[in-house]
Amino acid sequence: MSASGPRFHPLTAEEVAGVFAHAAKGVFPEPDWSVRVAPLCGPAAAVVAFTGCFVVTAPVDLRWWEHALTEAGSLDPLHPRVLLALADHLGTTVGENDAVLVAPPSPTLSPAPPVRLLPFDDGHPRVELARRLRDDVRAWTTVEGDGLLVLGRGLGGRWEMSMDVAPHSRARGLGRALASAARSNIPRGEPVFAQVTPGNAASMRALLAAGYRPIGQEVLFPLRS
Repeated sequence: MSASGPRFHPLTAEEVAGVFAHAAKGVFPEPDWSVRVAPLCGPAAAVVAFTGCFVVTAPVDLRWWEHALTEAGSLDPLHPRVLLALADHLGTTVGENDAVLVAPPSPTLSPAPPVRLLPFDDGHPRVELARRLRDDVRAWTTVEGDGLLVLGRGLGGRWEMSMDVAPHSRARGLGRALASAARSNIPRGEPVFAQVTPGNAASMRALLAAGYRPIGQEVLFPLRS
């Protein structure tokens, strides 16, 4: 990145979807320390960091980003001052600062889910949060009711999963089973993404054990109430 300021590159919504499709296959944007600026590409605005570059998607223009970075005295769109400025501008809150992981697409049919799941829709907080951040949200619970899997289409139309495991069923491999089941409940050949707070070591271990791999860092800004 130059000393005079960040370099900006415009992206379309279709190109943002392509960035994530390529990242799922291990092909990342050029690490040129630029900021790729795109319009809103899903139900939530986002600031994403890959190695050596950033992707930002929000209903604001390039001039806003230039001003926000200048005011923050930073070249990093993930600087706390920039995140707070964006949330204030959009009239929303700053979401979790998460690691982004992806389970790559499988060239063959996904295996049967390793845990039996039943359709679920009773207003669970995790489901309600997913509906603020994603479209086409679906949810399942385990037969015993101790695990929850949520799937929906989020940033750039990508499939995103989240899960919840009851305290009494943790450390038994249920998180790994739910993460694996997510891969069996999306169309063949599609990757599935997950966001997890780095401090949530249990979920991070479960995702890694289920074949997910880290690709970047992300903050989402919900635009739905």
